[in-house]
Amino acid sequence: MKKLLPLLLLASAPAYADITHSITSSIKLEVSTAATTADKIGSSYSVSGSGVTTEDASSNAGVVGGFGDLTNGVPAFTSITATQATNGEAFSFSQTLLEGDVTPTSAVTTGEVANFSDLTSTAAGSATGLEGTIDNHAISLTAGGTGTTATGQFVTTLTVD
Repeated sequence: MKKLLPLLLLASAPAYADITHSITSSIKLEVSTAATTADKIGSSYSVSGSGVTTEDASSNAGVVGGFGDLTNGVPAFTSITATQATNGEAFSFSQTLLEGDVTPTSAVTTGEVANFSDLTSTAAGSATGLEGTIDNHAISLTAGGTGTTATGQFVTTLTVD
């Protein structure tokens, strides 16, 4: 009986374990398309002053100037002049104009500069030479032409519960 006791101790505790193992390899090959983004800037005008008399281009005393009719999305502008109201007294005068972008009559052509203040234009990418292979989880990537992206990924996961 004493000889069987060590054998009973070895067989008495069963082991429970879940083991999960996975290996994943992937590649992603991208070629950019042609794209253009544009922000059309609007017109703005401001004037301020004190101790001055104003006059616009058509000699209308007391007129403050400003915007007129639109042509292709841009307003006509009437500037004003200022004269010190009383000699020897303090005065200030400021006039600011930001002329906006003309509204285009056709779509922007990729790669050409259009009449916008803020424009980004990129040509289409070239897939020439862009390659990717996976062979037994060995990843091989070859760069393509302009506007391409090649990404390779190797993931291994081991879970023991």
